[in-house]
Amino acid sequence: MPGDAEGTLRRRLARGELVRLLYRLGRQGASGVLTLSPRASRGELFVLRRGAAVLPDGELAKRTLMSRLARLVAQDELGCVFEGGVPSAPPGVQHQLGLAVWARAHLEQQLDGSLAETIVRELAGIRLSIRAELVPEASDEADRRMIAAMAHPRRLDQIWPLARTPRFRLIAFLHFLRGVGALDVEGIAAERSAPVRSLDHRRQAALRLLGVAADADLDTVKRAYRRLARAIHPDLQPEAIGESRRTLERRFAEITAAYQALV
Repeated sequence: MPGDAEGTLRRRLARGELVRLLYRLGRQGASGVLTLSPRASRGELFVLRRGAAVLPDGELAKRTLMSRLARLVAQDELGCVFEGGVPSAPPGVQHQLGLAVWARAHLEQQLDGSLAETIVRELAGIRLSIRAELVPEASDEADRRMIAAMAHPRRLDQIWPLARTPRFRLIAFLHFLRGVGALDVEGIAAERSAPVRSLDHRRQAALRLLGVAADADLDTVKRAYRRLARAIHPDLQPEAIGESRRTLERRFAEITAAYQALV
């Protein structure tokens, strides 16, 4: 669906499909008119210009549009019509809401501690990468590191040290990628069929890094990880800048990977 291409798309969308469509329309820079019709309700119309919804003036209009989109995304079923082409709009309109940016923010805001742990369990041992045609635009250096780390299929414990990103942010990024259909999975990590001796070596290294005994139980491992995380988490050390912060990020990624190898 090219940005300014003519043509009409008509679909029935199940729950979860609208956020994927909005992300794609945003990423592809689509222009046209999008009409969304909840069951037994009048359709709602959105004018799109180069991947963004056109807004009247004012911050209130933006918040209202975001609320409308959130309500529609939560519907179990929607009628959807997208008519491509450059729509007419009042001259000089500057206020817009980028659909790809909104889709990411909406999905990442859903993440809480319980969902984060579920995602980690579900993705542990799986090789992950980002679909080339759906790579998001990087908003900062942390985004660039995460995207680069996932340019090739890697396990979660391999991505963490390369991304050098706080655990919750990386999991939020993965949740967003999965929500818009941009996350590729490529089977089970090789370590699941690796020799026991190799697995034992990695476990011993993880235990040493967390500073716990070889016979430590799960509660002891968790307490050790939390204690270390509080001590070296970059976001809890506001005075650490530059190389000091990067060192903390590397150490935090290392202990997190060690913890994940043990639980």
